[in-house]
Amino acid sequence: MMKLSEKMDSLGTETAYKVSFETKEFAAKNNTVYNLHIGDIDVDTPKPIVDSCIQALQNGKTGYPPSNGILELRETIAEVCGGERGVNYTSNNVCVQPGGKPIIMKFLLTTTNPGDEVLYPTPGYPIYESLINFLELKGKPYKVDLQESGEIGINVNEIKEMITENTKAIFINNYHNPTGMALLDEEMEELAQMCNDHNLFVLSDEAYFHFYYEDSEPKSIIKCPGMKERTVVLITSSKTFSMTGWRIGAALGPEYIINKFNQLTTNDEACTCHFVQYAYITALTNEDVKTETNKMIAEFKERRDVLHELINEIPGFFAPLPPSSFYIWINATKAMKILNVSSYVELRTKLLHNTGVSFCTRNHFGSPLEDETEFWIRYLFFYSLRFLITLFRIITYPLIYICISFLSI
Repeated sequence: MMKLSEKMDSLGTETAYKVSFETKEFAAKNNTVYNLHIGDIDVDTPKPIVDSCIQALQNGKTGYPPSNGILELRETIAEVCGGERGVNYTSNNVCVQPGGKPIIMKFLLTTTNPGDEVLYPTPGYPIYESLINFLELKGKPYKVDLQESGEIGINVNEIKEMITENTKAIFINNYHNPTGMALLDEEMEELAQMCNDHNLFVLSDEAYFHFYYEDSEPKSIIKCPGMKERTVVLITSSKTFSMTGWRIGAALGPEYIINKFNQLTTNDEACTCHFVQYAYITALTNEDVKTETNKMIAEFKERRDVLHELINEIPGFFAPLPPSSFYIWINATKAMKILNVSSYVELRTKLLHNTGVSFCTRNHFGSPLEDETEFWIRYLFFYSLRFLITLFRIITYPLIYICISFLSI
């Protein structure tokens, strides 16, 4: 075998896919498996989006589009997504991408040099850490953890103390995967002021922007003073419109940064799928799609409420109520003691074999910090409400039995 690049050794992966592989192996042995680990959606793409894609194909939209996206889509994204965030954009502030993930690499390539420091949340989307390491940057993870208020959050003062003269950029993920955290208004304002004071570039990952369950409207840090000039907003069709496999999203940002994104796209993917761009226009503008999307999000809120209650009935489990995303972040520290397991691998294996439930753990979302003492896992609202209730009866009874067995020894 010929020798490959040593640089590839520093590249990580999205470890939820590893869980998928292990789960499929278990299911192949005639075991029933309930997938609560990977962030897909159990809702079909709305029909108007599918129809518009078919129409675009029939209209011959199968050639190369502009590398930064067709003008009609870029104008639509600027108007709709900018409007939702209270910011005025033009088509020149938009670069269409094949999903949200490519934006992470392009942001780092555009705004940093090897050796620069980049702040990022942990636990968090694992590709942040993977690409920071791959590009020979110095990652500085900041904690997303249980606060004194009883909710998951951040400590802005701790983040400020991590900044040095070499700190160049920060990743902000609101609303947050894997914990469902939503930044408080004052936290967002403090972060924005911090970024202005230290002249930091910002990637605002807003993949879950519409999955916000509080009474107020979702908010973006881009609206805070001084942020529009330094921030790239990551948007994607995947979650909001049930388009995970369509692979289309966009970067919104200052024209001087977006121009570099356009250059990178030309050198990498060349463009985003032509006919899918017309489907995305429909997703953003069609009233029937908006109705279906609102209905889906309302259903997810109901699932969240029921799932939160069911999880807190399971022996050894505790979960704060997440204000956003479609994940519940569960403290399983007591459950691990009750079950006499000492590692995440043991916990996942025991629960998979006894209940059929597959899930991700803290270790799937970036490297744990040295001072972490609690054990956390993530479940998602993947199934219908009726099925979730049935499923958690399936989960709870074996766990109660296992717990009683251990406690009686």
